[in-house]
Amino acid sequence: MTKYIFVTGGVSSSLGKGIIAASLAKLLQARGLRVAIQKFDPYINVDPGTLNPYEHGECYVTDDGAETDLDLGHYERFLNIPTSQANNVTTGRIYQTVINHEREGVYLGKTVQVIPHITNEIKRRMQALAVTGEYDIIITEIGGTVGDIESLPFMESIRQMKWELGNQNAIVIHLTLIPYLRSAKELKTKPTQHSVKDLLEIGIQPDILVCRTEMELNTELRRKLALFCNVTVNSVIEAKDVSTIYEVPIEMLREKLDLTVLDKLNLNTTQEPDLGLWRKFLDTLKNPKGEVRIGLVGKYVELQDAYKSIHEAFIHAGASNECKVIVESIHSEHLNGDNAAELLSHLDGVLVAPGFGGRGIEGKIDAIKYIREHKIPFFGICFGMQCAAIEFARNVLKLEGAHTVEVAPETSHPVIDIMEDQKGLTQKGGTMRLGAYDCQLEPDSIAREAYGKGLIQERHRHRYEFNNLYIEQFRKAGMNISGINPHRKLVEIIELANHPYYIGVQFHPELKSTVERPHPLFVSFVAAACKFRDAKN
Repeated sequence: MTKYIFVTGGVSSSLGKGIIAASLAKLLQARGLRVAIQKFDPYINVDPGTLNPYEHGECYVTDDGAETDLDLGHYERFLNIPTSQANNVTTGRIYQTVINHEREGVYLGKTVQVIPHITNEIKRRMQALAVTGEYDIIITEIGGTVGDIESLPFMESIRQMKWELGNQNAIVIHLTLIPYLRSAKELKTKPTQHSVKDLLEIGIQPDILVCRTEMELNTELRRKLALFCNVTVNSVIEAKDVSTIYEVPIEMLREKLDLTVLDKLNLNTTQEPDLGLWRKFLDTLKNPKGEVRIGLVGKYVELQDAYKSIHEAFIHAGASNECKVIVESIHSEHLNGDNAAELLSHLDGVLVAPGFGGRGIEGKIDAIKYIREHKIPFFGICFGMQCAAIEFARNVLKLEGAHTVEVAPETSHPVIDIMEDQKGLTQKGGTMRLGAYDCQLEPDSIAREAYGKGLIQERHRHRYEFNNLYIEQFRKAGMNISGINPHRKLVEIIELANHPYYIGVQFHPELKSTVERPHPLFVSFVAAACKFRDAKN
């Protein structure tokens, strides 16, 4: 029988439920168990696809084209297995399904209510991954914080599942905060007590408390928390602040979180967790042999979560190259031809980030012009690749006014045009080119050398594409079209000849980078930045 673990949060948001869930899953996976993680978000959007990155961080895209919460990126990076549409569910999707059923007459004329109809649909989704029989344990992270009105149906569903399945088949881990009052030089447990009280009022007794803290939890504090929150002392887990999220599985192993979970779920496994590769990665990450400084040019740089997967991919690639990657964020709205040298000349490489719309586009184009002319290693992703095409068309091909029709619909040189199947669409959510698509790589290209094979699959999220009418002009001027979708002949990768490292990709390689499999393009880009740094010195 599949076992269920629910991860809830209290006291404060952004405590790291996703990291705790992924870390626990990593430990259980390392013990030979088959584990899946899913995220249930209380907001009413059907998915994060239409959310501004400032609202909820990056929109993470899966192989099957689901636009999901960024925590799914953590799940994949930790477990090294892909997620799918089934791994992320929102309140909007739940209500949409129930309302559609009501319109179809599924409920046979009954009054549709939160209980049982909404909660039944939530429970069905919570157990959907178990139907295949592929998993021993399913971990479900509930977004938001206990006490939020919008999360109440999810909490009620957890209460019902615990009652239906029994305490040995479904447990609740509550992640909470133990604040440290510097004036009193004391850790305070009262916020956690109130958070657990909120859970108890809903009818849920947490089985394990994971306590985020700046300071060590001594035995006295653990006993106090256990007594007042009605859990065993060994179920009070310390989650002390660490220098990198990749240390958390090791800390949870030290705190015996996995053993406590196995005991409560009555699961027996004699296999010790094999974390050899993980520890090797951490050792390399903490003891780099050098460092490189890479500029990240984007328009959402104020919020690091907006480019979360890019930052994590740089960490993986840095460890692979035994160097520390220092990412310097540069707001594209603040960049222009006059200050490009000041902002970019000291860098060892520059990545121009994705981002829809016209805001900040000219800054990206000016940055790429400076990078191309001064032969600084360049990596453009999605809109960054499109900006590279526009810059090349304007300044090398001398196509005056070259642009993307996304920003300038009446441009005389639409080097970036809307995809044919996107024309006439009025619905914004879930209608882009989404998910994994094939890409055939040209021999003797940067991409082919990085991947080590000719056919790859990468994840996409876009409406606009390189206009194939300009392919020959680009090729003749030295821009190599090194990656093509073999089915629709769409341009996927462009590379500039006679440049140390210059590549733009239409897809999102950052989404497939993991600890155990750093993305080859990020690895090769960081390697080129190291080489460029050495040449300068």
